[in-house]
Amino acid sequence: MTAMILVDTKPSTLFITPKKPYYTTANNFHLVQFSIQNHNFSSTMPPLKRRLKGYYSSSKNWNFKNSFRSAAASSTTESPQLDKGSNNNNGDGDGDGQRKVPGLNTLFRRFWKVAAPYWFSEDKEPARLQLAAVFALTLGTTGISVGFNFLGRDFYNALANKDQEQFTKQLLYYLGAFAGGIPFFVLRDYAREILALRWRSWMTKFYMERYLKNQTFYKIQSQSIIDNPDQRIVDDLSSFTGTALSFSLTLFNAAVDLISFSNILYGIYPPLFVVLLAYSIGGTAISVFLGRELVTLNFLQEKKEADFRYGLVRVRENAESIAFFGGEENEIQLLLQRFKSAFENLTRLLVSSRNLEFFTSGYRYLIQILPAAVVAPMYFSGKIEFGVINQSVSAFNHILGDFSLIVYQFQAISAFSAVIDRLGEFDDVLDSSSSKCLSSSVEEISLTYCDERSSLLLESNGSIQMDRCQKVLDLENLTLQTPTSKAILIRDLSLVINKKDHLLVTGPSGSGKTSLLRALAGLWNTGRGKITFYVNEGNDPQAPTSSEVPALKVNTADDTAEELEGPINRNDRGIFFLPQRPYMVLGTLRQQLLYPTWADDVIPTSDGGNPAGSLPFLMRNSSSGTSGGKRSKPTTDDLIQVLEDVRLGYILSRFGSLDSTHEWSSVLSLGEQQRLAFARLLLSKPKVVLLDESTSALDEANEEHLYRQIEAAGMTYISVGHRRTLYGHHNRNLSITTVDPSSNERNWHVEPINRDSLYNILNR
Repeated sequence: MTAMILVDTKPSTLFITPKKPYYTTANNFHLVQFSIQNHNFSSTMPPLKRRLKGYYSSSKNWNFKNSFRSAAASSTTESPQLDKGSNNNNGDGDGDGQRKVPGLNTLFRRFWKVAAPYWFSEDKEPARLQLAAVFALTLGTTGISVGFNFLGRDFYNALANKDQEQFTKQLLYYLGAFAGGIPFFVLRDYAREILALRWRSWMTKFYMERYLKNQTFYKIQSQSIIDNPDQRIVDDLSSFTGTALSFSLTLFNAAVDLISFSNILYGIYPPLFVVLLAYSIGGTAISVFLGRELVTLNFLQEKKEADFRYGLVRVRENAESIAFFGGEENEIQLLLQRFKSAFENLTRLLVSSRNLEFFTSGYRYLIQILPAAVVAPMYFSGKIEFGVINQSVSAFNHILGDFSLIVYQFQAISAFSAVIDRLGEFDDVLDSSSSKCLSSSVEEISLTYCDERSSLLLESNGSIQMDRCQKVLDLENLTLQTPTSKAILIRDLSLVINKKDHLLVTGPSGSGKTSLLRALAGLWNTGRGKITFYVNEGNDPQAPTSSEVPALKVNTADDTAEELEGPINRNDRGIFFLPQRPYMVLGTLRQQLLYPTWADDVIPTSDGGNPAGSLPFLMRNSSSGTSGGKRSKPTTDDLIQVLEDVRLGYILSRFGSLDSTHEWSSVLSLGEQQRLAFARLLLSKPKVVLLDESTSALDEANEEHLYRQIEAAGMTYISVGHRRTLYGHHNRNLSITTVDPSSNERNWHVEPINRDSLYNILNR
């Protein structure tokens, strides 16, 4: 880990800047405040400006506010939004109080939209059978409850009449009913939990597939569309399936109870039934009035708890950067701010719950004496026996429980409504992504993959036009904009890259170099123009042909060129991307090397093989296909050799074997991670490589070695970088400057890199 050390004019001030900058989860003001506090600067701007004066040659006209805006704009154009909460996940509660309670129509629509797909899926038959079994067991428990009601009447009649023989007989009946009835209640709850788990498993796979499809996860993260999608998949889905089944069974049980016990109660004393209706309707109305804020408060509590948990996860993931910055005090402040927001919302939630509990407790206890008080005159007049009083109390409680579901379950219903609202919102976002509605721009960049075999132009004498045969990438009038602010980064770029035509992209920070790679990778499509990759379907057995992928739209630009438009795996098409900070998967060293080309071949299906009762829809088939033409997976010897090729052979002795598991992003330095990424690249053997400062953490000797390796492998590569040494590994230079909003001139130029120009560059 290398770092830049800034020494302030005060001898006691030391500021260490790590290789990977750390961005707090607060707004821009806190970002400035973070730097100031950890640099021993005064919180006022003029002293800060004076003490930084020596670092800027043009300090006379320097303006801190404008410089910070430029830095903010640079971070927007050079990298996706790192702050997960800039709009929806900031944890400071801005705008939370204005959230509107969703209407009943919205909640019912969202409930059906979230719940319905499973019951019409490939797992619908076993699911419906299990649901029918649960309802049958619920019906059985209701029948048992009715039987207990009559047993209780006869039991207390015998007790009141001092009939010992009848009392003993009824006691035996009671014990027998307990022994036979309890298994029904236990099996009902068990069957319900098993069905909820099966439902949750299917929905988890369903939502994860949609979340990771068409790079939706990237769009949600970079544009801050919704907060905490991980929490919605893990917690909200679990709560939704369990609670939905419980409420469904409760409603079904209430309907059956209502039919069964209404006849009993009405037969005992009809006025008691009227009292019950008035009591339950009044109680429901008062409960709705007292608990009207609970739905919104529960929704916000879910969000704020997730925000706080996300802040703690960021500390763990960025531990080294925070330690370098010395930002512990600032992190404590930000975390406490998020916890305080959750605490304050929970306090309001508890106050609302307390007010509701005052009423529901009195409502619940009053029914212990209300039915007895109504029928007592009939008992005193000798019209009914003592056991009938107990029977009426039991029936009254059953029916009142059915009528008073909202009173008894209002807090649970409000929490469930919040879960429905969050999942419905998430589902709408996923649907928008599948219909390509996340981007509001009317005009988009067209990304096309052409089959190289069909793009060969034959001249009249039958010879092949070599220019078209050698073409790898074609950019036509590409204007690139940022997704949110629509600021232009690159204007009218037209460029053709042929095989072995290695391109170096340079320019000042914030000019849009990395954004250009995002457009090439299909991550950004805001702007206009056309990007065409020429891929060789025949040499890439993993890539399906157009006839095998009916979802892809096939257009013919002319009689010889076939264009395949649609969601295509770049790795399958021979296009590989290396970021500045490589992604380290959770797994073994072998999995690190095989990712992502052969990732599905090495990930185990479960911890213990195939356990009994595993669900078939959780078994995901290889997306690469199993045809005989599939590229063979590298052997252990191949993996060991590629580690030697990137000068990482020593890590085998450090970690034991290829199958050792560690937190690789922590135990490997950034330079080692970058070399490991080059090992993946050499194993995958792509046609085109996009490198975003992929050697920034390496010394010049290792950088030169790795570039020689990929050049010897016959790959065409496009690099983004600032180092002068990179010029020696490329033969063309695309220089990008910052766009002038007042001018329509293009902000780029391309020039060859030859021996003379290289000498001038290295000796500047």
